Amino acid sequence: MFGYKTKRSLFLLSTMLVGGALPLGAGFAQAQESAGSGETLPEIVVTAERRSESSQKVPLAIQSISGDTLAKTGYTSVTDLQYTMPGVQYDPTQGAAFQIRGVGSTSFDFSNAKSVSVVVDDVVMDGQRANGLTGLVDIERVDVLMGPQGTLFGKNATSGVIAVTTGKPKIGDLSVRASASFGEHDERILNGTVNIPLGQIAALRVSGFDQAFDGFGRNVTLNRLVGSQHEYGGRAKLYLEPSDSFNLMLSGDYAYHWDSSVRTPVSGQPADVTAILNALGVYPGPESADTADSSFGEITTEEWGTSLRINAKLGDLDLTSISAYRRTRYDNATPANLTPADQFAYIPFNNGYLDTEKFSQEIHLASPTGGFVEWLVGGFYNDLKARQTQLQWGTLGAPLYDANGVPRSTLYALTGAIGVDANASLFNAQNETMAAFGQLKFNVTPRLSLTLGGRYTHDNNSQSLDFITVDPLPIAGYTPTFVGSSAAPAIDFGRAKGDNFSYRVAPQFQVSDNVMLYASYSTGYKPAGIAFVGNKYAPYKDETVKALEAGIKSEWFGRRLRLNLDIFRSDFKDFQATILTKIPDGAGGLLDATVIGNAGGLRTQGVEGNVAVQPLRGLTLSGALTYTDAKFTDYVYNSTTDYTGSRLTNSPEWAGTAAIDYETEFGSGFGVRAHADYAYRSEYWTVVGQPDYSNVPSYGLVNGRLTFSLPSKTVEFGVYARNLFDKYFSTGWQQYGALGLLHYTSPNARRTVGGFVNVRF
Repeated sequence: MFGYKTKRSLFLLSTMLVGGALPLGAGFAQAQESAGSGETLPEIVVTAERRSESSQKVPLAIQSISGDTLAKTGYTSVTDLQYTMPGVQYDPTQGAAFQIRGVGSTSFDFSNAKSVSVVVDDVVMDGQRANGLTGLVDIERVDVLMGPQGTLFGKNATSGVIAVTTGKPKIGDLSVRASASFGEHDERILNGTVNIPLGQIAALRVSGFDQAFDGFGRNVTLNRLVGSQHEYGGRAKLYLEPSDSFNLMLSGDYAYHWDSSVRTPVSGQPADVTAILNALGVYPGPESADTADSSFGEITTEEWGTSLRINAKLGDLDLTSISAYRRTRYDNATPANLTPADQFAYIPFNNGYLDTEKFSQEIHLASPTGGFVEWLVGGFYNDLKARQTQLQWGTLGAPLYDANGVPRSTLYALTGAIGVDANASLFNAQNETMAAFGQLKFNVTPRLSLTLGGRYTHDNNSQSLDFITVDPLPIAGYTPTFVGSSAAPAIDFGRAKGDNFSYRVAPQFQVSDNVMLYASYSTGYKPAGIAFVGNKYAPYKDETVKALEAGIKSEWFGRRLRLNLDIFRSDFKDFQATILTKIPDGAGGLLDATVIGNAGGLRTQGVEGNVAVQPLRGLTLSGALTYTDAKFTDYVYNSTTDYTGSRLTNSPEWAGTAAIDYETEFGSGFGVRAHADYAYRSEYWTVVGQPDYSNVPSYGLVNGRLTFSLPSKTVEFGVYARNLFDKYFSTGWQQYGALGLLHYTSPNARRTVGGFVNVRF
């Protein structure tokens, strides 16, 4: 049934988890956060239903990980959460977005809503090409809510929610924490947090980070590294609590990201291009990250924003208001030539400049807990605007310069239209959402309860396409004549409005104080959108989902063992999918491009299990194992291509994590902590219906950390290893017209060893 490598990896996962003593692996997020803090597993408190409660009491599959555990893994980016939680994937291509249980839309269309919402401190981070969080500094907890989430969270998410909670200011506490890590490939990770009391009713908390590393690919023409990265930023929170019945939090954050992670050649290049590459020392292949482009590819993003959270007691009721404003900037310069432009060029100028702006307001009112009926009602408004200038100027195979260094006088403007005096496309989009939601929980008996939730949503999405002229001199270094690629669209503005009612029904039964059975039936919705593909107006329909889930959450032996298990199935209608198709290239031929459209049907189903055990004081074993079967049940594109039965992209059938934590302290006060974790994924592919050329073989990653603490407890130091066994893997494959098969690489696909020091007082 499974190949040798899969069997070996699954065996290693289960063996590492419990030394062969327990049957299943589990998500190490569930219990690692306080190995050695006591003789029982710590309680995990979540706000999945907008109330603080034990994760074991919530009728929903949740994977959680603490900030301390994230630090032990050595991962530095929110996208790395995929290696800590089975069932979570991140696709860096086609717009970049998360997937949960195999499902997530990734698209370059600006009206396409994300299937997985990233929510940071209760603010939905829905800016296109951005995740709303850069640098994992001062993270308190990350909770992943699996399956449709719409009845309690701001945006309606058809696949799930990744809820990030950052550190909260503490009144009366003056503290400082700082950490510095240095490793191979010039890796540095610097971060610090200071908590400052401001009298008896207020506190200020400020955190900052700076992290960077060198890439492992080479641009041999420019003698620069491919895949390098640099990030820095900070967050500040002001907390005021003038009375027990009123408090507010004013937050602001800023983050900067730069990377040179670009597509590099794998195979299928024209013979003359391959010869040029080989002569320069570049040998395309599935493990090569080298290129010879005479233009350097890079991506720069900036994100900043502010939010105000107000909590007030109105008698026995809790009123919460969350106001937020955010901006993002995404500049993309990713030429597609592969070789020096005086020998061969394809699209030497491929630039995009995206700016987004959003305002959101959420308010909800909650009843006290413990009565026969518990309720919560709320409203949500979100207005997201995006403006992008996109230019693609190419030769489509001819050299950009002749033997005398004279540039070509004419370039194809793939972002221009025939008969229009313009060389770039300008997109303006607005996505507006208004919603009312609520939940009732009936505590029928002390052990039996029933949760009913509902959400009414109105969406108003619009987008326009204009053609403009961008001065080529600062970009190309000269002023060529441009030839448009295809006719302008007959329609250059579109609007999609929609209304939907989603709901959730979830009974739960407390078999005993530490064993709970639950089931849920929920629906979800994503609004319709407007797309312009190859200068053609191509709107798509809204997406809906019906989901079933049932599970057990349990703790045993005085809370030394925690075992949770669930089964799930989600059926999607008109799933918003991205596929590869052909568009005019301006020279009478066709160019491969990705487009978004509706797949008639999609089904994802599977099993998720997690377990944590603390057999001895100071020793914790934990992890998770997920099986996901995600396939299109009805997908015929353009009446010519049938993807029915194809597996979803970036969706491995098996994914698992496992971890071991041990902590001890000697009589002198000198302490030692050891941590090791393992993440496994079975094979998957990255392009719909193309399992051959876009296949990513199964792989497993091992991380380790050894920490020593001084008796004063103010200083820690140690060593770390990420991807200890130097396991290579790719993250995305693309067929790019005449350039053949290209791929992206990940900085985690190599071993990094280093040392660190932590200080706190």
